[in-house]
Amino acid sequence: MLKAETNPYDTMALALSALAWILSDDARAARLLSLTGLDGADLRARVGDPALHDAIFAFLEAHQPDLMACAESLGVPPAQLARPELQR
Repeated sequence: MLKAETNPYDTMALALSALAWILSDDARAARLLSLTGLDGADLRARVGDPALHDAIFAFLEAHQPDLMACAESLGVPPAQLARPELQR
């Protein structure tokens, strides 16, 4: 069976939507910045960087309630926000 190719633009759009969801809550945003060591300027400068996208997905994967809430808010299955799912 052939694997479907992942569209990098879809992955980036999903990562940026997830980032917007994360940043919509001050406590969650502070936790992301604390855990990643990034600041607002870093986020803006690296918005197109796949490494940042991975960090966003890893952040969500590390806390299942956030993963589930983000998926519900974005209208996607939680597995779609998981890095292994995106790398298939």
